[in-house]
Amino acid sequence: MFATLDLDIRPGSGIGMFELGTSLWAVIDILRGLQHLFPQVEVKFDPEDSATTPVILHLRPHLDLLFSGYHQRLHTICVRKLREPHPPVTLRYKDTVISSSAEPLVRVHVSRTFGPTYPGDELKYPGIWFSFDDDSVNEGFKGGITHLEQRTQEVKRIFIRQKSVDGEERDALDEVLPCPIMHGDISSAVIKIHDGVDFSFFSSTLLLQVRIGETTAQDLTIDLGPPSRVHHKEDERMTIHSLNLQAPEDDGSTDYFYNYFHHGVDFLISGQTHVVRKIIIHSNMPGSPLFQRYKRCPWQLEGKPEDDEDDSPPRKHFYDKFETIRGFLSPGEMLPSMLLDRTDEYDNITLPNSSTRLYGYDGVILEVNEASQVVTVMLF
Repeated sequence: MFATLDLDIRPGSGIGMFELGTSLWAVIDILRGLQHLFPQVEVKFDPEDSATTPVILHLRPHLDLLFSGYHQRLHTICVRKLREPHPPVTLRYKDTVISSSAEPLVRVHVSRTFGPTYPGDELKYPGIWFSFDDDSVNEGFKGGITHLEQRTQEVKRIFIRQKSVDGEERDALDEVLPCPIMHGDISSAVIKIHDGVDFSFFSSTLLLQVRIGETTAQDLTIDLGPPSRVHHKEDERMTIHSLNLQAPEDDGSTDYFYNYFHHGVDFLISGQTHVVRKIIIHSNMPGSPLFQRYKRCPWQLEGKPEDDEDDSPPRKHFYDKFETIRGFLSPGEMLPSMLLDRTDEYDNITLPNSSTRLYGYDGVILEVNEASQVVTVMLF
């Protein structure tokens, strides 16, 4: 026996528990707690360009969720197979049932509920439109149907997306316009080597400057809120590569991480001074070993100004290929790399692309996947 999927439709805003503008990370986190409603979730993306590819979540059999390529925000919701009984789906609009497995939604009911709109094969309204073609068979020829047949055409798919601000229909590949669900999320992170990171936020003029060697754990808690997790650093294997041959003094303190999974950022904090020592920024590349561990943090790597009068120093972005960023950091020089396999820490776990490479530069380390995309930036 399947539980009925009962969803309220909000044109231009969302449906049920899904709100347009929500991050991919947050939606999948919601789905982890709703496996009784959505036992089958399929993630689709372009593996050749996962930095900017739109991502689609198929929640079989009724929902497809399309996320924008750059900021990974919920852009479009498609409801389909309205008569599929496994599980049955009920749709409501303003507390009134407009579709159920027993009461199909037809063209005339849409017009009665939403009012008049411009003529066409679909019924389109601000923030929502109704299609009478299903996703596998194109009905194509419509000219021969009678007026009565047209009135009783059954809705096959419903699309929900943001309302246009200028009357123009928005492209499926456009980024999501800022909306209340984004409030407080990081809109950009400007990485300044040997210095720190400048964080900007949606719906805010706040510029949060986190500085290595200056910003404290208390500062982070005040400005970003409590971390998702506090993790004490126990892995010292990388110290074997250190040029500092003198063993550090053991004062009994242990460095620790502030993990902000919902911001896509980690901070390594000194156990002795409680000051930020390292900052780790995550790109949340689909197909990478750390995909969905962190939300995408849309970072920019800032270079040195060309002269003293240059008020717009050059930058590279999270979607740029490693070859471009490498030339930006160290022109003409190809440094050796270290191989990292993210599955080495776990038994009986395999991933199709588990290996990445670490490239070290003065003040920054880049973790690069097989597709030449930077999945993490470590600033120290």
